[in-house]
Amino acid sequence: MWHLVSSIDRSGMEAPSFISPAFLIFFFFFFFFLVTPYTAELSNVSSSLQGELKGLFPSYDGLQCIHGKLEHGRSSAARPDEKNIDILVTYTDANGAVRTRSINSKDLSTSWVWRYPSDEDGDHKKSSKKPDKFEGSIEHSNGNEIQYGVVVEHKSGSELHPIKLKRQRLRNERRERRTAELIQQDKEIENQIQDAALERAKKLDTTRMGKKNIWRKEYENPNSDSALKLMRDQIIMARAYATIAKAKNEDSLYDSLINHSRENQLAIGEATSDAELQPSALDQAKNMGHVLAAAKDQLYDCMTLARKLRAMLQSAESGLNMLKKRSAFLIQLAAKTVPRPLHCLPLLLTTDFFLQRYEEREFPNKEKLEDPSLFHYAIFSDNVLATSVVVYSTILHAKEPEKHVFHIVTDKLNFPAMKMWFLSNPPASATIHVENVDDFTWLNSSYCPVLRQLESARMIEYYFKAHSLTSHTDNLKYRNPKYLSMLNHLRFYLPEVYPKLEKILFLDDDIVVQKDLTSLWSVNLQGMVNGAVETCKESFHRFDKYLNFSNPKISENFDPHACGWAFGMNVFDLKEWRRRNITGIYHHWQEMNDDRTLWKLGTLPPGLITFYNLTYPLDRSWHVLGLGYDPALNKTEIQKGAVVHYNGNYKPWLDLAIAKYKSYWSRYVMFNNTYLQLCNISE
Repeated sequence: MWHLVSSIDRSGMEAPSFISPAFLIFFFFFFFFLVTPYTAELSNVSSSLQGELKGLFPSYDGLQCIHGKLEHGRSSAARPDEKNIDILVTYTDANGAVRTRSINSKDLSTSWVWRYPSDEDGDHKKSSKKPDKFEGSIEHSNGNEIQYGVVVEHKSGSELHPIKLKRQRLRNERRERRTAELIQQDKEIENQIQDAALERAKKLDTTRMGKKNIWRKEYENPNSDSALKLMRDQIIMARAYATIAKAKNEDSLYDSLINHSRENQLAIGEATSDAELQPSALDQAKNMGHVLAAAKDQLYDCMTLARKLRAMLQSAESGLNMLKKRSAFLIQLAAKTVPRPLHCLPLLLTTDFFLQRYEEREFPNKEKLEDPSLFHYAIFSDNVLATSVVVYSTILHAKEPEKHVFHIVTDKLNFPAMKMWFLSNPPASATIHVENVDDFTWLNSSYCPVLRQLESARMIEYYFKAHSLTSHTDNLKYRNPKYLSMLNHLRFYLPEVYPKLEKILFLDDDIVVQKDLTSLWSVNLQGMVNGAVETCKESFHRFDKYLNFSNPKISENFDPHACGWAFGMNVFDLKEWRRRNITGIYHHWQEMNDDRTLWKLGTLPPGLITFYNLTYPLDRSWHVLGLGYDPALNKTEIQKGAVVHYNGNYKPWLDLAIAKYKSYWSRYVMFNNTYLQLCNISE
């Protein structure tokens, strides 16, 4: 509450006065904070407070005098100096303390005037028009005698200076223009959004069905599995509360939570959406909700529950990581373990090879083996069935099969079976030659660094003395038995294996040929040694994916962003190979990687290094990759590819194979063959 205590002028006259609370509030804030030349705005505030004053003190509408009379004999000439009056104001702040402030009349704006009771009659004559003023009384007294009262009146808008009126008008015009501009901008943005939506609607293909189709049934209701999610959340909360209940010896509540949790799990079963839930599932969810509500009333403590949920989350993450490691191990195990039918086939072939004395037989057309004018293929494999598919698919699409020569190299264990198969099932017209890698006496540890490394104690420790299932899990794919076989590294010794050939096409055993490949021999490699299809359409197929660029030996010699390429179908210029001593480059880097710090095991990393800046990029249609790991390949690209490659763990002869890709391989398998039927190898 504000109160005016006294008003004292320079002459010493003193007049008691009374001013309303609203008047004092306005005076304090106006004179100290809101004094402004824009009187039009002050006029509006004054008019508002005028109404408040009249509502609070209706008997003083004309503001005659405080006590209803003036002292006789005192005239209007006895008015004090209007420009030098000190107004003392007391008030109570928000903390309850009494404060005092002084306001001098000379600090008032020129838009304020003084009106005295003697002018009251003139004001009443204008009572038909509501005055735009702020009324209050300032009384001077000498002792206890009332001298006179005054009223402070604010000028009306019509009395404002023309310049101020013009400024006010210009401000209003600017506001109107800005408002119009914003409205126009909103309309333009709205039109742009509508146009963009129409363009997207025109481009929308509603005929496609698949994961990205917005017309699929699952998009009809975004909460289609809300009940299922609720029940799963209930199970989590029930387990949390059950643990807390057990700690607090609430046995009955603990048993109830466990039982309802088990019933919820049974009701869910293998459902993946609400439509697959049993009819009684919702009732079970309601019952669980009642139990959880009771548990919350008895056991709820925010910190305790948060700690329990955090512990459950950490436990679930640990379990998930362990399952991922086990899954990775089992996938590698399933991919590298020979299935029983495939194990049966070489056993039968080997048995007949010796029983029927096939070791004394030789392949025909030996004179073609070193003829550089023919089309020569190199296949290094211990898989009889896979090698047969490569050979038969190539010959089937060859325009002149009699000009094609297949050089097959296998290990000592599978040599009888491989030779028996092609002797008993010779391909028409083409030339076949099967060799045993152990017969290459020049390929020994003194000449070959990788063979020396494979026989080292450190490598044996790495492969055969893993202490647990999850040890070295990040290198599981490198713990493949094929890396222990020289068949995998023999590709770096092609000039030594075939010293009289000038060009050869290297093929992996997990590929299928779908077109004639003879035109590859006429490709100009432009002085390069290796012709291959690049695989750097994604960033992770570049050199930094395969090599350790933290090692200066790698970072100083190779570009981490250099494009990678694929083994599996490669054209090698053996003349250029010999001239550049590519095998020597391979030996140099293998010796530097004796501790496996430059790259892990495998043949692609040393291949990228050995043929760095010596690889000619072939057209992608020659070699389509990914059928052994990517289920989202383009079907048209697969069908147009000259060679399709099942690189990855999902080989076409395994149960792990991607079903929609298996037919590209199985069409070249001789399922009517006696050996395949005896081993139960079927489509």
